[in-house]
Amino acid sequence: MIEPTPPIELTGTASKLPAAGVIELDGEALAELATTCEIDTVLSRRADVSRDWWPLAMHWALAGKAPAIAAAVARPRSTAEVSALLAVCNRRHIPVTTAGGRSGVCGASVPVFGGVLLDTTALTGDGDVLADVDVESATVEVWAGAFGPDVEAQLRGHGLSIGHFPQSFDIATVGGWVACRGAGQYSTRYGKIEHMVVGLEVVLADGTVVRTGGAPASAVGPDLNDVFVGSEGTLGVVTKVRLRAHPLPPSEQRRTFSFADFETGVEACRRVLRRGATPAVLRLYDAPESQRGQGGDGIECILLVLDEGDEAIVGAAMNVVDDVCGSLGARRLGDDRVEAWLHHRNDTSALQALTRKGFVVDTLEIAAPWSRLPQIFTDVRAAMLAVDHARAATCHLSHSYPDGACLYFTFAATPPPDEVERTYVALWDAGQRAVLAAGGNLSHHHGVGLNRSRFVAEALGAGLGVLAAIKLALDPNGILNPGKLGLSSPFGQPAWP
Repeated sequence: MIEPTPPIELTGTASKLPAAGVIELDGEALAELATTCEIDTVLSRRADVSRDWWPLAMHWALAGKAPAIAAAVARPRSTAEVSALLAVCNRRHIPVTTAGGRSGVCGASVPVFGGVLLDTTALTGDGDVLADVDVESATVEVWAGAFGPDVEAQLRGHGLSIGHFPQSFDIATVGGWVACRGAGQYSTRYGKIEHMVVGLEVVLADGTVVRTGGAPASAVGPDLNDVFVGSEGTLGVVTKVRLRAHPLPPSEQRRTFSFADFETGVEACRRVLRRGATPAVLRLYDAPESQRGQGGDGIECILLVLDEGDEAIVGAAMNVVDDVCGSLGARRLGDDRVEAWLHHRNDTSALQALTRKGFVVDTLEIAAPWSRLPQIFTDVRAAMLAVDHARAATCHLSHSYPDGACLYFTFAATPPPDEVERTYVALWDAGQRAVLAAGGNLSHHHGVGLNRSRFVAEALGAGLGVLAAIKLALDPNGILNPGKLGLSSPFGQPAWP
């Protein structure tokens, strides 16, 4: 079975950064928690699991610091154990931060106020990660602690696939996909995770177990799946997920095109979707990213296309792609570039290497209507490059929909060591606010966590009050992942970023 992958080495004996409201646990509390499931209090292990792939926290880790350290790590193995654990924490007002593979890049699984870190990676059905498979209906119930490769390996034996392949596929759990509204790299064909969720098993803050959804369609009030999908552990703990699956694809085709500029490539993607084609992969890189990763010449913008499925449908979709790209003057390139992308698409080693050298590196992914994308493409890069010490701000289009698409920005800076944190925050402030001002959303698939919490009020407006009301109703003591999603917390507010 797969284990969580540490983001970067944690130097020396970890210490906590200054934070208010940190909850430690006395012997009596620990003893009661130990009656519910496995509890770990060894400092080195607590420090290691109290962090994710948030780039700012990587810099802290190299200095031997963590943004917070849980007082105890709980590893329940069943829904019943999760229920018992939460009931104790709710009664004692102990904060609980749920974490799976800890592959998130926004600090969502950092236990800001200490307390308990609920590690879901033991929720795997003792290795049989598929709790139920309905081959005829093509749905599957999966334990939340399962990692993507384990799920796909077991599904393959039934002739099925979920079709959800995020960059973090090897190191993320199904529960994490759901918590952050993840998107796989084949999402134009299969949709984001919220389009795949049929139903959920969720444990509420007081230990109540609820099941949502389950049918192909329903008109029994609002869809309760959507209450929990994307809630990042603030409204409940997801223990099982029922997902739509697909037959293993019998056919695949690939294409690579070159465009003279990014805006024309965006227009090609829009026209492809407008005509009803949904190729699984439709990835357009600006000139710097085309040169850096796709063998471009530094001027051209490269579009990678891949589709899979029924041969007739794939053929029709690729005919649309060929027609649209040809009509816009695109140049056809060798399709071996798609193969190269498939081999290196999940490689994140550059992040660690650059972080160790003192670079500030991160990504900002957003979605917006097609009509807003050109302005966002221009404004965000300009805003980031205007920040002191900024070195680069590049972009690619990674996921397309009939009404818009996701732009994925990568940025880097080389500040002096004593300005790393200030530079990081300034880059995010500049880029994210440029997105919101130009009509983009706050996040497409990385979620909010800690890093984006300060922007939630701007993004949701009066809607934040609705979210807060739901939080109060489901978690009146505020114990679930406090300090996240821009919500107020009875334990105080995070000290960073």
